[in-house]
Amino acid sequence: MAVQPYKIAVPDATLEKLQTKLSLATFPLETEFSDDWGYGAPLTDIKRLVGYWRDGYDWRRAEADLNAKLPQFTTTVSVDGHEDLKIHFVHKRSEDPSAIPLLFCHGWPGSFLEVLKVLPLLTAAGKDGGASFHVVAPSLPNYGFSQVTSKRGFGLVQYAEVCHKLMGQLGYEKYVTQGGDWGYFITRVMGRRYPSHVLASHLNLVFTMPPSPLRNPLLVLQHLLGLYTPEEKAGLERSLWFRKEGSGYNQIQGTAPHTVGFGMADSPVALLAWIYEKLVTWTDAYPWTDDEVLTWISVYAFSDAGPDASFRIYYENMRPASRGKFGEFMSYNDAVPLGLSYFPKDVILMPSSWGRTFLGPVEFENRHEKGGHFPAYEVPELLAADVKKMYGKDGIGPDILKALGS
Repeated sequence: MAVQPYKIAVPDATLEKLQTKLSLATFPLETEFSDDWGYGAPLTDIKRLVGYWRDGYDWRRAEADLNAKLPQFTTTVSVDGHEDLKIHFVHKRSEDPSAIPLLFCHGWPGSFLEVLKVLPLLTAAGKDGGASFHVVAPSLPNYGFSQVTSKRGFGLVQYAEVCHKLMGQLGYEKYVTQGGDWGYFITRVMGRRYPSHVLASHLNLVFTMPPSPLRNPLLVLQHLLGLYTPEEKAGLERSLWFRKEGSGYNQIQGTAPHTVGFGMADSPVALLAWIYEKLVTWTDAYPWTDDEVLTWISVYAFSDAGPDASFRIYYENMRPASRGKFGEFMSYNDAVPLGLSYFPKDVILMPSSWGRTFLGPVEFENRHEKGGHFPAYEVPELLAADVKKMYGKDGIGPDILKALGS
């Protein structure tokens, strides 16, 4: 399929409609706990952001900045059992002759924006034994400026198929992957479905099933006795907080995506509050500027598929057909070497022994002192250093280059 250069160009009429909606915004009545994060997004923050979005924020400036910094393209990818889809993606090649093709896969509530800061670091020529990469960062179907899917059943297998076929259409028959959030699950599926193509995978979300008393008695004993490092204990506490206090959105989007989707499609204020809460609570005190927040939200507001479409991956993943394959995709895969990076304010943080036992051969591992769910954006230098070291000359780089024929 042909690859076409792409520039973001939101129609003036779309911007005018947004301004009209923002000018008519209705906010909840104020109470003594309106700004209590325990209840969700604070009223004061949302009012401030809506006011700036309406009266001060310049999307055209943000749009021009993204177009200048991110080389973007579109192409058509056919999906078995589904339609041909227009896929938007960032693609930047390194000038390093030994660069490694890398698929960068985002999740929710992220987008291709997550690659913005880490892209120049990953494509820079390798120094001090570190690797360099040809980076491909797609907008997943139903996200950003990729096409909406029209048939039910578009789940992890189909997202993996899109990403794999995109790499092939760009001439990368063998490649490595990097992912967090849904990118973790999608790249895990890719490693299962296309093991001769996926040479290795770096993950910044590490999710596993808990150990079994019958299969992993020593890990169960370790857990019962609490024999973990202080960082691992803090990670388990963070994971417990997320399960109890931070994961309600998952059940809503996984069981009734269209119901809440009406609010997202119609109300920019609802969309802002829904995602802003995650940007703050899922990061490690990252100093979000109002411009950064509104650019992040605007990508959803101006999405070709509509912001509601991004919820459907949760629903499809909860269907029995997907649930039946979940164990297969999450089980140990000895065909794909792994790198695992843990960031303390991510929402799921497993003990290191679980990742090493249940996922695959771990060739690189690092547990950081700062960073959250969006490390490519929050702490790009840390994520890039991990990826470059994993694939560097002192890591598995020589094996990868040999497999690539370099």
